[in-house]
Amino acid sequence: MINHTLRSLFGLDDDTGVTGLSADSRQIKPGMVFAALPGTAMDGRDFIPQAIENGAVAILSVEGVSASVPVISVPKPRLKYAQTAAKLHPGQPEVLVAMTGTNGKSSTVDFLRQIWAFAGFNSACFGTLGVTSSSGYKPMSHTTPDALALHKTLSDLKREGVTHAAMEASSHGLKQYRMDAVDVTASGFSNLTQDHFDYHPSLQDYFTSKARLFIDLTPRGAPVVINTNDKFGRHLVEVCEGLGHDVLQVGWTGEDIRIDEVMPHAAGQKMTLVVNGSRYSVDLPLAGEFQILNAVAALGLAMKTGVDEAKAVESLGHLKGVAGRLELAGVKDGAPVYVDFAHTEDGLDKLLRSVRPHTAGEVIIVFGCGGDRDPDKRAKMGRVAQKLADQVIVTDDNPRTENAASIRKAVLKGCPMATEIGDRALAIAEGIRRLGPQDCLVIAGKGHEQGQIVGEDIIPFSDVEVAKGWLS
Repeated sequence: MINHTLRSLFGLDDDTGVTGLSADSRQIKPGMVFAALPGTAMDGRDFIPQAIENGAVAILSVEGVSASVPVISVPKPRLKYAQTAAKLHPGQPEVLVAMTGTNGKSSTVDFLRQIWAFAGFNSACFGTLGVTSSSGYKPMSHTTPDALALHKTLSDLKREGVTHAAMEASSHGLKQYRMDAVDVTASGFSNLTQDHFDYHPSLQDYFTSKARLFIDLTPRGAPVVINTNDKFGRHLVEVCEGLGHDVLQVGWTGEDIRIDEVMPHAAGQKMTLVVNGSRYSVDLPLAGEFQILNAVAALGLAMKTGVDEAKAVESLGHLKGVAGRLELAGVKDGAPVYVDFAHTEDGLDKLLRSVRPHTAGEVIIVFGCGGDRDPDKRAKMGRVAQKLADQVIVTDDNPRTENAASIRKAVLKGCPMATEIGDRALAIAEGIRRLGPQDCLVIAGKGHEQGQIVGEDIIPFSDVEVAKGWLS
C-alpha cells in the first residue's frame, strides 16, 4: 500500500520499490524517500549524501537539486511532504480544533480536552506537553510536530475512537506547511507578543505566520474563537469577519464571552462571566489571571464544537492545571512554590501579575533566558522581573551553545539589583531558603521540561523535581 501510494504521488516508475518517507536522514532505511527540506538552522539538502548512503531511492526537494537517485522537484516541498503524510496516515478525529498564539496554547487545548470529556466526548489534545487522551500520555518532540508525525498522531487517535481533538499550532509549524493537509473544524487565537525572533525576521512575519491558520487552513464559515485583549486579536477579528468565519470574541473585552469580575483566593479564584448575555459565577480551581483567559478560550471553543453552554460553564469548576503552567511544586511554611513555562516578556509579566493577588508577603522569582534564541528579550524580561517581583534571582535556563555568563549578564542589565546564581539547582535552593510564611516563589522559564540543554547535551533536570527535593 505504501509502495503504491508513494510511487503514484511522486510519479516514480513501477520498478521503484518504496518503503516509506522521512525528512530525517538518520531515519532513512533502504527503499525510503528522503524529503530534503530547505531550512534556516539546518538545510535538508546538506544531508542528501547521508540519506542515499542509508538507502534512499528518491529525493523530494526544490528545483535545482541533483543526486544519484531520482529527484522529485516541486516549488513547495514542505507542502508536498505534508500532503503525502496525510495520504500515508489517513484519518483524523471528527472534530479537530487548532489553537495558536504566543502564550496559553498548551493550557487552552488541555482545558478544552477536559471540557469535552466532562460533556461525555472521547477527547484528546496534543502539542508541547505531548499527547493526552483517554488511553494515557505520550511525549512529543515539537509543539506542532513534523507533518508525518502529526498525521500518524491524528490517525492513531481516530483508531482509538477519539472524536474530539485539540492541537497547538506554532508559528514554525504554520509557516512550514506542517498543518496544510489537516482538516480543521475550528480555530483559536490567544495573543501575540515578542517570541521566536531567532526565526521570524519581524513581528509582522510572526503574526502573518500565525494568521495562516485562519486565512489558509480554516474553512470559510467555520468557528474561530479570538481573545480580543491585544491589538493583534482585534485585527484578527476584522480579518476573520471579512473571510466570513463564525467569530466568537472572548476575554476582558470579549463581546461574546466577557470576564466581568475576578476575586482571587488561596486555592484559586471566583469569577463572574457574561456568556452570550447570561451571567455565570464560576469558582475556578486555578491561580493566575492568564488561567482565566485560557479557560474562557477553551469555553468558547467547546461551545462551538458541540458542548451545551451551561454544561461547558459548569465544567470550568472542575479544571485541573497542566504540567509546568503555574504548577504547584510544594509548600514551605504555607508559602507556595510554583513552576511555570513563562519564557517571554509578556509571559513573565502575566505570571508575576497573576501570583501577586494571591500573595500577602513577597514574590520571589528565579529565572533565566535560553541561549541561541532572541537576545533582545533578555533585558526586557529582567526589567519585568525587577518591576513586578520583590526579590529576583537570575540563573541559567537552557544556555545551549552560548556562553551562560553572557546570557545572565544581558538579563541583569534589566534587573541590576538581582542576585546572580548560575547553577539552576542552587538558585532554586536559594529561592526556597528565602521564603517566609506569606511569600510566594515562582521558578520560570522551563516549566514541564525534563532536561537542561548545555552545549549540544541535554542534562536531566526538572524544576518541579529539584524544588520538591529541596523542600523535602
